Amino acid sequence: MEYILKEKKAAKSNNPFVELAGEKPSEENLVLYNNSKCMAVLNKFPYNNGHTLVLPTKEISNVEEIEPSLWIELSTLLKTSIEVVKTAMNCHGINVGLNLGSKAGAGIPEHLHWHIVPRWDGDTNFMPVIAETKCLPKHILTTYRELKPFFDKI
Repeated sequence: MEYILKEKKAAKSNNPFVELAGEKPSEENLVLYNNSKCMAVLNKFPYNNGHTLVLPTKEISNVEEIEPSLWIELSTLLKTSIEVVKTAMNCHGINVGLNLGSKAGAGIPEHLHWHIVPRWDGDTNFMPVIAETKCLPKHILTTYRELKPFFDKI
């Protein structure tokens, strides 16, 4: 809740995705894959281990603004990323979502991004409800190291 409720800066220069657009994949930036049009990154505030984001490299806030060629690239990366997460994380299911606008839950509404959240039997428990705490059994860099070899094959 602290992350959700904290004041968001509206300036475009504060968009962390724009900063990542030109960077090579690394453990420091959590970028798994990056080309000139789209990228896949680990979420710094994951719901579960392996929570991956797929997004365009340029700032786009509305699905309607995506050009057909970019739509194909994003869709292909989204599909491939789902396959990678399923394989690398050995999960029982996956949630895929897109939050359009701050009122719909987008933390960075000026830059649309798809969430890929791996799910396992029993991954929901009392901790988030009672203790406002999410238990992640792996360090984010361990998860990065598990996913990265699959993204290197793209």
